[in-house]
Amino acid sequence: MTANPIFKTCRREIALGERTLIMGILNVTPDSFSDGGRYFSQALAVEEGLRLVEEGADMLDIGGESTRPGSEPVSREEELSRVVPVIRALVNKIGVPISIDTTKAEVAREAIACGAEIINDVSAMRFDREMPGLAADSGAGLVLMHMRGMPKDMQTGSLHYDSLIDDITAFLRERLQFALDSGVKSERTLLDPGIGFGKTVGDNMRLIKHLAHFEMLGRPILIGVSRKAFIGKVTGGGPQERLEGTAAAVAMAIANGSSVVRVHDVASMKKVVVMTDAIIRA
Repeated sequence: MTANPIFKTCRREIALGERTLIMGILNVTPDSFSDGGRYFSQALAVEEGLRLVEEGADMLDIGGESTRPGSEPVSREEELSRVVPVIRALVNKIGVPISIDTTKAEVAREAIACGAEIINDVSAMRFDREMPGLAADSGAGLVLMHMRGMPKDMQTGSLHYDSLIDDITAFLRERLQFALDSGVKSERTLLDPGIGFGKTVGDNMRLIKHLAHFEMLGRPILIGVSRKAFIGKVTGGGPQERLEGTAAAVAMAIANGSSVVRVHDVASMKKVVVMTDAIIRA
């Protein structure tokens, strides 16, 4: 991977590598693991989106379907009704790209039509056969994430990997090649190893520790550790009490090669990112 790779969306070109970028999380759902539907109303969601950008978010990731362990899918119509009004209200008020967190091509299509520039697909385009064509034709940026199973069952049954790092590397390599074969340009992709999506606590630790291994895939890495359960298993406390643990995980992820960190607490994590970047580049 080049020292300063480019990430392109359908509206802009973003230089990565000069500093770590922050993707702020905006869940417009009634059952988010982290905020329990705190921003389910449109007005509150828009207010929160503006606040996250003001605090330093370089991208804003908006989702209308929870992907917490055990969550059930929602209909396309319900998901659209949650995210589209928020995107429309925010797109002309913020100067950063909006990402749509969805596995549904129709939701992504409508979001892009309203101004979203990035598709963050936790299924890596496996759940909707129309997603590859949409991603290619729209020119949107694309995040491909590793997940075993579906959100409702990803943390049940055996979580055994023959070789954790090698298995996830092979999955991401195959999904990246699939995207390229579908017409998505390489410079429009980011890769996410999927912390918490079908992994044990130890698996999540090892992924962060060995994150640099994924550099062999040739595309920048996005990592999402914010407030996740594996942190609570170590530090104790619920999602709102995992700030310090999140900070440590974010710092380690950056030190080990992450180009983008996806977080809830942008103001606090902005300081962590700036300090970690300063040490790495000293």
